[in-house]
Amino acid sequence: MKRTKIIYWISTTIICLFASTAIFMNTKMAIDGATHLGIPHYLGLEVSIGQLIGLVLLIVPAVPARFKEWAYVGFGIMYLTAINAHISVGDPMGNTIMAIVFFGLLLVSYSSFHKLEAAKK
Repeated sequence: MKRTKIIYWISTTIICLFASTAIFMNTKMAIDGATHLGIPHYLGLEVSIGQLIGLVLLIVPAVPARFKEWAYVGFGIMYLTAINAHISVGDPMGNTIMAIVFFGLLLVSYSSFHKLEAAKK
């Protein structure tokens, strides 16, 4: 159980640290990257706000499991959409690797979250 908690907190913390960079979504580099992928500016802002809300939902232990589930869904959709967007514009695989790695981390966090929830019952 201790090992599962460690895996959960490390993977979740990495995801949340990455999500915290959403506060920089209005920088020139972020806007240029979104434009390159064909994402309108307003959608980039919505995704940033969603990331910050998801960060809070995942990292705060007092949040009910049902809300955490939806945060995982949102992050999963975001990472899968990022993979699809990079492939669609013809980016090299190196640009897609980060989204794949974070999706893998999300799966690790999600599975360890469910192990911890099952142990509570």
